[in-house]
Amino acid sequence: MSDTSAIDAASRRLGLAMDALEAAVERRREADRGHSGLSEQLYALGDDRSRLASDLDTAAARIRMLETTNREIARRLDAAIESVRNVLEANDR
Repeated sequence: MSDTSAIDAASRRLGLAMDALEAAVERRREADRGHSGLSEQLYALGDDRSRLASDLDTAAARIRMLETTNREIARRLDAAIESVRNVLEANDR
């Protein structure tokens, strides 16, 4: 093999190695973009979870307040019904 042939063969091998390296770099960039996208999605999910937990706490507090108000209204209605009954009974006598 002549020096020119050896240099040509080495150049071809170098070119193939460079192509393989470029392909590996591109695959790595794609993988990094994928990881970045997953990180962003994970952050968004965590943010959504926090917001939903806060909304749930707010809704639970509102439910407790409405239940308390409902019990108070029922108590007052019972008292008003009893008063009306007493008035009606007094008028019937």
